[in-house]
Amino acid sequence: MAPRYEEVQRALPHCGMSEPQGELPPSLAERLSRLAPDQRDAATAPPGPVLCVAPAGSGKTTTLVARVAWLIGAAGADPAGIAAITFNTRAAEELRARLDPALAPLGITAGAVRVRTFHALGLEILRDAGGSPELRARDPVLRHACPDLDAAARRRLDGAFSRLKLDLGVTAADVARDPAPGPVARAFLSYEAALAACGGIDFDDLVALALRSLEACTTLLERWRSRCAHLLVDEVQDVDASQLRLALLLAAPDNRIFLVGDDDQSIYGWRLADVRRVLGLAGALPGLRRVDLEVNYRCPAPVVAAAVRLVEHNAERFAKRVRPRPGAAGRLILAPSRTARDPAAEMVVAARVLDSWPADGGTRAVLARTRRELLPAAALALERGIPFRADGVGLLLDDGRLNGILAEAAALPEAIPHLVRLGRVAAARIREECAPADGGALAGPAADAVDLDDPGTDDPPLADLLAALLAWATAQPTMEALTAAIHHARARLTALREEEPQLTLATAHATKGLEFDHVLVVGMSEGRFPSPRSLADAGDPARALEEERRLAYVAWTRARRTLPLACEPDAPSRFLIEAFGPDVIAGDAP
Repeated sequence: MAPRYEEVQRALPHCGMSEPQGELPPSLAERLSRLAPDQRDAATAPPGPVLCVAPAGSGKTTTLVARVAWLIGAAGADPAGIAAITFNTRAAEELRARLDPALAPLGITAGAVRVRTFHALGLEILRDAGGSPELRARDPVLRHACPDLDAAARRRLDGAFSRLKLDLGVTAADVARDPAPGPVARAFLSYEAALAACGGIDFDDLVALALRSLEACTTLLERWRSRCAHLLVDEVQDVDASQLRLALLLAAPDNRIFLVGDDDQSIYGWRLADVRRVLGLAGALPGLRRVDLEVNYRCPAPVVAAAVRLVEHNAERFAKRVRPRPGAAGRLILAPSRTARDPAAEMVVAARVLDSWPADGGTRAVLARTRRELLPAAALALERGIPFRADGVGLLLDDGRLNGILAEAAALPEAIPHLVRLGRVAAARIREECAPADGGALAGPAADAVDLDDPGTDDPPLADLLAALLAWATAQPTMEALTAAIHHARARLTALREEEPQLTLATAHATKGLEFDHVLVVGMSEGRFPSPRSLADAGDPARALEEERRLAYVAWTRARRTLPLACEPDAPSRFLIEAFGPDVIAGDAP
């Protein structure tokens, strides 16, 4: 499909390597000699606005480290005037851990180059401006300000507030001037008043207030521009509007800014990222040069080919060449279950895949579109005694509501069968949850603010918890036997968590930036991936579908050696059809 952004690409000429003046320090010369030509082109591009398009597995962190070393060792930059901004704390820690030893041979002390997340940088700017901000979590403040709202309404408001603060740059004073505020506006005013009363700011304010402080004080702005004379921004495709404004404000007017990212890995629309920002950077940075990293060093050749075929169906992307490293061996396998929509069948598929992986000590992961789809794999790991890591996956055994449900059922007369008792408790809980809360209804744009399948969602739905508990109870003769089985399983789970994990269970969102030797992606079926909820809730379903396609691309490109894709036999995901053709069948993928 022809990209709609050809005019943007023509505005981003590819840049060639800048030859440094004089002899390079030996450590820098050796580091540059180890880079591939495309990586070296990026690392040694002349100071100025540069966009490095870095596909999955292309060595972007290696390139970033080399870029900083080149700025110091060849371009003569002062380390105190170099700042690198990352998307999250994990990325900052990784970059810092690799940067400090790389700069040590140049005589640069550890920490001399500022490496921060956007939020940590914002906090530093606010403190430098004379503030002493107290960071407050949004939900507790919102509970206090709007006590009648239920959890779902608060989640919708959370997204709406972020849009107001970060996308629109709106303050409480701006909203207060509205003569007829709607429910979202009224909730925002109440929330901001409660936040001010406790002397706090929230996470979004770290960037929003830092921007306002810099724009209001020329002295502060000039001081921070000198500290960011050479600015590097990692994962630029994930920035929100305020983060990009902050980066461009600090880089101006010289615009010695090095932006690294991949439009094909823009998957955080629910966090206010927008792929059009990276595609439109030429308009914000006149003279922007583009250099592409072209080789995926991580994945087997069949995985690279399939992932690229998939994402090429997107219109909102740069035209680019992505190829595997020479001799990139490995397998991509289609693994259909024998029956449709059956968790037990999915456990069989997962067991078959786990058994097929070699005992090579390699890292292993099961990935899914949602946390809920990881539960069969978690049950399998528990059943087999496989130590696993499942951060954020709401397991039945961990759910804080479970003990209360069991206690309610146990309090009913013993003459009533335990399944009936559990059914009565379940029905009562569902009725209670479905009862409307006064003031809980929200209308307008807040309804589209949050994708509830995102990795930040809290507990699983009550209906899922109750269904899982009832399914477990059918295998137990009495309430006492069920309670004993749950206590035993909890003890086993605790023991497994104390061991070194052999398996990671995670959503595709949560594995951005990670890689594993062997990866199983479950739920590659129509009606599951792409997420119907994400498409239905989106203001622009076509753009939401493209983000879902990018999410599948990210999931597939986590694999270093093998990649089985599990699907229902009669309903493969449209993404499988796009990647492999309409006649998708079991066996090795083409």
